[in-house]
Amino acid sequence: MKELKMFIDGQFVENKSEKWIDVLNPATEKVICRQPDGTVEDVAMAVQSAERAQKNWERTPSAERAVYLRKIAEEIRRRAPEIADIIVKEGGKTQALANNEVASTAEYFDYMAGWARRYEGEVIPSDRPNENIFLFKRPIGVTAGILPWNFPFFLIARKAAPALITGNTIVMKPSQLTPGNMYVFAQICHDVALPAGVINIVFGKGSVVGHALASNPKVGMVSLTGSVGAGQQIMRAAAENITKVSLELGGKAPAIVLSDADLDLAVKAIIDSRILNTGQVCNNAERVYVHRSIKDAFTAKLLAGFKAVKVGDPSRNADLDMGPLIEEKALETVLKKIDHAVVQGCKLICGGHRIGNKGYFIEPTLLDQARQDMDIVQQETFGPVLPIITFDTVNQVIDMANDSEYGLTSSIYTKDLDMAVKLNRELKFGETYINRENFEAIQGFHAGWRKSGIGGADGKHGLEEYLQTHVVYLDTHYDSK
Repeated sequence: MKELKMFIDGQFVENKSEKWIDVLNPATEKVICRQPDGTVEDVAMAVQSAERAQKNWERTPSAERAVYLRKIAEEIRRRAPEIADIIVKEGGKTQALANNEVASTAEYFDYMAGWARRYEGEVIPSDRPNENIFLFKRPIGVTAGILPWNFPFFLIARKAAPALITGNTIVMKPSQLTPGNMYVFAQICHDVALPAGVINIVFGKGSVVGHALASNPKVGMVSLTGSVGAGQQIMRAAAENITKVSLELGGKAPAIVLSDADLDLAVKAIIDSRILNTGQVCNNAERVYVHRSIKDAFTAKLLAGFKAVKVGDPSRNADLDMGPLIEEKALETVLKKIDHAVVQGCKLICGGHRIGNKGYFIEPTLLDQARQDMDIVQQETFGPVLPIITFDTVNQVIDMANDSEYGLTSSIYTKDLDMAVKLNRELKFGETYINRENFEAIQGFHAGWRKSGIGGADGKHGLEEYLQTHVVYLDTHYDSK
């Protein structure tokens, strides 16, 4: 049995607690490795290591810090097949999506390395004749990254790359469901001779390791990607020390199909946005609103597309659209949501059942005749289930789309520029995709409204999450004569 080791102060450390957590392949339900059940003491060691390393790392010129990021990117590409295979086996992700995740992770490190000479402070005009006002951008210090299981490798880059390029150090905790790819990343950090303590990795439960990171007074910022409930727990833990939090949480993305939409384009984009990673992505299209005049034609095309989705074990077949859900609990939850939607009045027109009796596979599911007040329309599903709601006017669909406690992503399908602009102005979401699938760019800014999160990631604004300001008032008192 492969046993993972934590990475603290540049070294792989033994599991002192001697307690372990098994990691299952969700397609086979077989144990593929086990990880240490991390403790509060492990977190304290990792934070102390990060604190010791941070001063020298901050003094290192940003261009030199960028060299390490590029070395990490190179090593990721060299080990890409190995990493992708781990992602497939522990996360149930299709081979194509796993390969894309690895490539995007390397690209992200390179992208953030490019900011080494580009992020800037400011010189501000003063009201005094001999004074200069300087605004410096400083690193926060020790940061913490708490990662999800749905994009476990890419989120390493999203949290570590901006932290490192700006002079911070970081302690990361992967999901206990998908720790194996993080272990390879630790090996990469060791192999490129990243200075000890700049990146530290602790495995374990969120209730122990995550809480200990968020409540540690030496941690200056906690970045979490996860559920609303997890975000609330992190906020509570961070509140004691007024620690900054950056949270990417849930979503309930509306897809709006207007009467003039290109139906083939809309159907393909919506299916791609619903079944991606078996529907387990926070920016997946979670509810579709279609104009009544095209509802029958649209639904027929959508139904045909859902029935054509290929589901299976991605370790055995590279030509798949979907793998399994991540764990048995997720499968049970999604099936209960489907059953409840039918009880509330939805018509099941496709899917709705488990596939086989081994592995956590589920049929892609379409629910017709959904209403705005139904739980399947209001609550995040996190599985390949799509309710269809009809609308008559643009103002009506705007109100329905905005009627959500979430505000991460949204999408619009129309050929009418005026309508696209109107919807874009009035939808209350951090991201809107027009005539394309829901998936963000690394140079954008991935940030949600309402319960979808605080702060954001990617691009210039994501980089600045890891910086704080230091304003200096310099009055020279020199004789101007």
